[in-house]
Amino acid sequence: MKKLAVLASLAIGLCVMALPARALDDPSEMLPNPAQEKRAEAIGAQLRCLVCQNESIEDSSASLARDLRHVVRQHVAAGESNQQIMAWMTQRYGEFIRLKPRLAASTLLLWAMPVLALALGGILATLMLRRPRKTEPLDDQEKKRLAELLREQEITR
Repeated sequence: MKKLAVLASLAIGLCVMALPARALDDPSEMLPNPAQEKRAEAIGAQLRCLVCQNESIEDSSASLARDLRHVVRQHVAAGESNQQIMAWMTQRYGEFIRLKPRLAASTLLLWAMPVLALALGGILATLMLRRPRKTEPLDDQEKKRLAELLREQEITR
């Protein structure tokens, strides 16, 4: 029973540690209103850190990410909607700031690439599997060489 309690405690501890860590450097960065803070975190999770590039500004500890988190929180505190904040950030930093770019003419190829890659791979695999394999019989010289190699292999055994 004691072992089960220890294992349960370890499992809970690991689950808590596996939760996404936020990169807030200072608790004073947080908004006093929990609902606004939650909104700011949700918006920040959709914005790319321009330094790290594969992390959201909420997960990054770069100084630019800290500045962007501060800007997002200012806009949330000012009462702007999520769409207004995202539009402001996109206007200021370009579509690249979004971790998930919008579907538009300029990003259509980006969104279509996974489907195109799978289709191309399927077509190539089908063509390769359907292609007839041409095998010609061995000529007399090749048969003789093969027989010699097989005899040499039997001798070395």
